[in-house]
Amino acid sequence: MRFGFLVTAGDPRTGAQLAAEAEAAGWDGVFSWDGIAIGEGDTYDPWVTMAAMAMRTDRVRLGAILTPPSRRRPWKLARETMTLDRLSDGRLVLPVGLGALDDAAFGNVGEATEARVRAEMLDESLAILEGLWSGEPFAFDGRHYRFGPMTFRPTSVQRPRIPIWVLGAWPKERSVRRALRYDGIMPQTAEPAAIRDLTAFIARERPTAAGPLDIVVEGTTRDAEDATAVRALADAGATWWIECD
Repeated sequence: MRFGFLVTAGDPRTGAQLAAEAEAAGWDGVFSWDGIAIGEGDTYDPWVTMAAMAMRTDRVRLGAILTPPSRRRPWKLARETMTLDRLSDGRLVLPVGLGALDDAAFGNVGEATEARVRAEMLDESLAILEGLWSGEPFAFDGRHYRFGPMTFRPTSVQRPRIPIWVLGAWPKERSVRRALRYDGIMPQTAEPAAIRDLTAFIARERPTAAGPLDIVVEGTTRDAEDATAVRALADAGATWWIECD
């Protein structure tokens, strides 16, 4: 199992310093969060924050937990992610999902709020990201996005693509099957029995040629009992633990 740390407070300079300290302490990943207008607390852009983190680290994985593509233009997201993957020498991961509607940058500003629509936009956005990351001419004609051929250069450092982790509501198979097409799943559960069942489902349903799928679990550890619970998750098949508070 690999271990990541979610930085939820502080400006980009603070985030970069915490990332450097986490790397020095042996953590495997340092993550920001993608929010625009949640409550009245200080909020900073995750891409600027992660760029600062990239400049202060050499080894840890970086990502924002999590990005809802339905409120971002996928071609802009493609350019941002490629640029950050280059800046970090191939250390970016892209966790995605529908997003939390308590962010006022959804319905309050006219963005889609219906789950079905946001799921459709997520699927189209992921297809667009893959197409534009290829570095080859790519056009798209979907329900929500349409554009003529564009060629995005340079490509990302990571090939064939930047790894994508998808939020999945286990045991809802439709939600989980979206994640099976990509590189990781964030299953919204921290129960070892559920993770064990999910691991078995992935072994049955994911083609062998697709390679391993990361199972990413979030939570907080405060004592030895919590640490034992994390070990149980690893035994059940989880491959990442993201520490958050």
